[in-house]
Amino acid sequence: MDILRLLTAGSVDDGKSTLIGRLLYDSKSVFQDQLDAIEKAGQVNGEINLALLTDGLKAEREQGITIDVAYKYFSTPKRKFIIADAPGHVQYTRNMVTGASNSDLAIILIDARKGVIEQTFRHSYIVSLLRLPYVVVCINKMDLVDYSEEVFLNIQKQYLDFARDLNLKSVSFIPISALKGDNVVDKSPSMPWWNGNTLLGYLEDIQIHTEEESTEPRFPVQMVIRPQTTELHDYRGYAGQIRSGSFHVGDPVTILPSGLRSKIKQIDTYDGSLKSAFAPMSVTLLLEDDIDVSRGDMIVTEDKEPKLSQDLEAYICWMDQKPMAVGGKYLLRQTTGSVKSSVKGLEFRVDTQTHEKKEQPSLALNEIGKVSLRTAKPIAYDPYSEVRGTGSFILVDEGTNQTVAAGMLL
Repeated sequence: MDILRLLTAGSVDDGKSTLIGRLLYDSKSVFQDQLDAIEKAGQVNGEINLALLTDGLKAEREQGITIDVAYKYFSTPKRKFIIADAPGHVQYTRNMVTGASNSDLAIILIDARKGVIEQTFRHSYIVSLLRLPYVVVCINKMDLVDYSEEVFLNIQKQYLDFARDLNLKSVSFIPISALKGDNVVDKSPSMPWWNGNTLLGYLEDIQIHTEEESTEPRFPVQMVIRPQTTELHDYRGYAGQIRSGSFHVGDPVTILPSGLRSKIKQIDTYDGSLKSAFAPMSVTLLLEDDIDVSRGDMIVTEDKEPKLSQDLEAYICWMDQKPMAVGGKYLLRQTTGSVKSSVKGLEFRVDTQTHEKKEQPSLALNEIGKVSLRTAKPIAYDPYSEVRGTGSFILVDEGTNQTVAAGMLL
């Protein structure tokens, strides 16, 4: 059974946490003790406050907002789901980026009374920037607009008008009421004009094609295995997780950044040897030649090599209270490797509401911009738009060991 990772995004009070609670509740994925606890906490408009199933922090419950990313898990007979409930406030943009970075699909909620607003622009831009290929726009609180088809169609037109400039592969629309349960798990009798799927039906049926099916084989080395036992005296294997594509015994490969070449002699797993392996399997590769390979190197096939450079361009989301400055030095961590780097320049900051590109000397907390970086040694990578696993990175302050930025290579 496959896993669908999805993100919920939207403005404050659009009903993200309530929607997730409704999915859990109506799909029978909530334990009785959890139901007893939220029933004791009170009701909202005569309904169980399902948002309490996801808003776990005390401050979230007190303020009625989502602050940190909450992950919830549930399954149906068709599929397993991991839901990231992302904050709606602009000051928690970094939290939303974190939640979106591992998602396959985004659910963007819009309040039917308000229509498309600034937060819709911001979240849709971030979803586009992070290359989430599928978006389902849930127009929520339809019960508060008398389940009007006209309201639904007007908001759908508003969204499509501004989304033309975004690189979204697929956009779908569903009218719902998370509080009442309309079109979330079950069809709504209050909207006979809606002939489309329910939200859960959509999530169960959609076929997600990920970078793991890419033809570019990428294997970042996590560790070198040398048992040096009597039985395995000469064993030298390179362990890690295949990020994309597939590898086969006999494939000619290149080790980056050194450029050394060899062939795959053997592919080992805990359960035995294989003739071939594919993403996202964790395996150990053995090579025909005794060459220098270490953690942070990348094994690729000769005919499909990634880029190799010390000069990088990327979009980054700044995550530190201390602003980013040109000339700043950071540790760049990408796949399994780490390398010293410096910020050579800031080309522009992106206004996530208007998508305008603005010149400024630095990036502040939660701001997104395009930067140029210089690394101490070349790194092997693919553009984030092609292989997210090798095109993403973080910047770490060596003094505090804090992650200060998340980036997407171009």
